[in-house]
Amino acid sequence: MTQATTTSLSRVAYLRSALAATGSGLLKAFNANKTSWVGLGVFLIVAALAILAPWIAPYDPLDQNILFRLKPPSAEHWFGTDYYGRDTLSRILWGARISLAIGLLAIGSAMLLGTLIGMIAGYYGGRTDIIIMQIMDVLLAFPSLILGLIVVAMLGPSIANLVIAIALTAIPPFARIARAPTIAVKNREFIEAGRALGYSDTRLMFGHILPNIAPEILVMGSLWLATAIRVEASLAFIGLGVAPPTATWGGMIREGFENILDSFWLALFPSIAILIVVFALNLLGDGLRDAIDPRLRGEE
Repeated sequence: MTQATTTSLSRVAYLRSALAATGSGLLKAFNANKTSWVGLGVFLIVAALAILAPWIAPYDPLDQNILFRLKPPSAEHWFGTDYYGRDTLSRILWGARISLAIGLLAIGSAMLLGTLIGMIAGYYGGRTDIIIMQIMDVLLAFPSLILGLIVVAMLGPSIANLVIAIALTAIPPFARIARAPTIAVKNREFIEAGRALGYSDTRLMFGHILPNIAPEILVMGSLWLATAIRVEASLAFIGLGVAPPTATWGGMIREGFENILDSFWLALFPSIAILIVVFALNLLGDGLRDAIDPRLRGEE
């Protein structure tokens, strides 16, 4: 076996060890605060409904029937129908697929890039830290919705551009949340011991520092996922979301707002869907935060 192959296998083993340590820490954090499980359970139920939408939605979300337009909730249409006679419940289920997919892709990308950027800035420090964090400060100067609006207005409304816009707004917070604990951890004894043994910077950052800061990153991820869903809905509401007739929660609220006085359910039910998901993610994030913060647990 060549030295390169041995080194590659060694790196894989270290990554597996780091992932195992991270998973163990997250499970401990979940068990320490049952609120996290409640939030996770509600979110998984919503995600399952979105995934199963093609099979459980009672109607085609694009199927129009002008004879049944603006019908109130009934046994035939549980959440009523919209201006074109489309079933609101079916559109909410299908809209969940778009809204959750955009949020998960955007925050997943921001989490990976932001964590990497923050770890590099915190680990190397000096001029590298100053330059990186000044760039992040410039991005942080723009409110999330405004920055997303600028990006989508420049690139055009599409799923890919929405993911880019929302991810760009979320990278700086992840970079900051990863940088601070990286600075604290990099000077601890076990990191110094790793350096003395000749461990590479990559191995130290991803094999030893990352598992120690992963719970904080996850807390930020759950909270920012809620923000991403709200930003996507806000952009869709002002006409910069996925183009109709594709169902999205924000787009449905926009359409319902035009008939809010006569057909309030058109805006009410997608708003409740957003509320449930955001509430669940905040429960998840708050529970994890309480579990991993020693001060909130009353520990020394």
